[in-house]
Amino acid sequence: MKNPLLIICSLMLLFSCGNQKDSADKVFINGIIYTVEDEQPTAEAVAIKDGMILAVGTQAEIEAYIGKDTETIDLHGMTMTPGLIESHAHLMGIGYNKLDIDLMYVKSYDELVEKVAEAVAKAEPGEWITGRGWHQDKWIEMPDKTVSGFQTHDQLSAITPDNPVYLAHASGHASFVNHKAMELAGITTLGSEKPIREVEGGEVILDEVGNPTGVLVETASGLVSKLIPKDTPERAEKALELALEELAAKGITSFHDAGGNQDLIDLLEKFQQEGRLTARMYVMLSSRIPELLEAWYVKGPKIDPDHMVTVRSIKLNMDGALGPWGAWLLEDYSDKPGSRGHETMPIERVSTVAEKGLQLGFQVNSHAIGDRTNREVLDRYEAAFAKYPEVTDHRFRVEHAQHLHPDDISRFGELGVIAAIQAIHLSSDRPWAIGRLGAKRIKDGAYVWQKLLGSGAVISNGTDAPVEPVDALPSFYASVSRKTLKMTPEGGYEPDQKLTRDQALKSYTLAGAYAEFEEDFKGSIKVGKAADFTVFDQNIMEIPENEILNTKVMMTVVGGKIVFKAE
Repeated sequence: MKNPLLIICSLMLLFSCGNQKDSADKVFINGIIYTVEDEQPTAEAVAIKDGMILAVGTQAEIEAYIGKDTETIDLHGMTMTPGLIESHAHLMGIGYNKLDIDLMYVKSYDELVEKVAEAVAKAEPGEWITGRGWHQDKWIEMPDKTVSGFQTHDQLSAITPDNPVYLAHASGHASFVNHKAMELAGITTLGSEKPIREVEGGEVILDEVGNPTGVLVETASGLVSKLIPKDTPERAEKALELALEELAAKGITSFHDAGGNQDLIDLLEKFQQEGRLTARMYVMLSSRIPELLEAWYVKGPKIDPDHMVTVRSIKLNMDGALGPWGAWLLEDYSDKPGSRGHETMPIERVSTVAEKGLQLGFQVNSHAIGDRTNREVLDRYEAAFAKYPEVTDHRFRVEHAQHLHPDDISRFGELGVIAAIQAIHLSSDRPWAIGRLGAKRIKDGAYVWQKLLGSGAVISNGTDAPVEPVDALPSFYASVSRKTLKMTPEGGYEPDQKLTRDQALKSYTLAGAYAEFEEDFKGSIKVGKAADFTVFDQNIMEIPENEILNTKVMMTVVGGKIVFKAE
């Protein structure tokens, strides 16, 4: 007969081991938690272990997972959501914006010149002056002299006789350069030998007598940008550090880079190996680098088992932006008769890359803002799908899907094409975009989020940073209010297209995960998924609409690690 005491001790040991096995590394308690899961939409607490979600429930239920080594984090009634996913932005641009001249908030040409003058005072003769963020449609006043809706270089060149200057437009689809830079690039005045006047896929803006104004649109910017000295590895690392810090502070746990090169991929993998990568990365290969695509066609997609650096999509840049009249339209611009914008790559490239993507397992994501570009891209996607019907889960995307012909809206759902929108663009652009497109085209097909959802399409959300700040809260606000950040107009623009708060949160979480094939791993707060969370000081799902902009990110958690905590 077995010793009863031995049996009791064995049972106690087994019970103790069982408890220890189930105890969490961390528990978050006393919160208002939105899970983005229909079966359990809200909770009070979450337990995590080994970077994954162990349990979700009431505070009492989660307290059962607290062991002697468990870290308990009291949320004090704050709001937790799944980690925010930025579905379309430019990582290094965010970092370089902090190293170069930030022109995002300048209100006039005079203020732009003042910012450049400050940089020139610190620079050596011949040193390049670079910056980004100006947008003439957002200035409170325009200079006396304009050409084609843009400023001219005279005032800028007067203060920079010895330094070439390159200032990228906020949209990334135009640039403003000085005389010195144009001289180096061969963009010269009348009478000069072999002056550059035209470039395929772009435009050198000329004044009334044929002299360049300093504004370069689309591919014409490359005439100057290719002359800027290549960054040092040290400066690139610093830019990435600054970008990652910004993501963490803004609650971003995953990031879709919309057009990366091999240098970026190598740098991300270096940071990953060194334990310095604080957000999950999904990289779209830039189609502007043909040799990059060819190399990856041979290698095939890289799907990271650690879910930190994945490369499985291709970015096509097919038209420009509305601001510089570069979006490709089916009809003339309302404020520029005779102009319909233009494609920035041969449209046939969509077919070539789409077919390659379907054969080799790459997702294809096409930048398309104008209604003609959207139609042309959808036409070519549809033809490629018909040619390779065995590929049923392609998840091809249209980046921006900003202005659509009414006949094409339903095609997103029918074809299973994801609309990767940036709601903040409505807030920034809608006040002046109506001048570009006119009231009817705006109402029928611009920023038509509910119509897209009604078609059955998935909508992911983002900011297109550094076109806009990489801050999800203004974009969330624009999603649900359709107002500017000055909280106008009353009721919002085309209010029938507002997203509900549930839809907006899903667009920034689970839909973003779906847009990168990761919805089974992240994007909602569910047992077995990654412990990626964003914590806010206010309940963004309940507070009055206009208080959303005053909300702050208090904590960012990636794989169970706290990568940002507010003071």
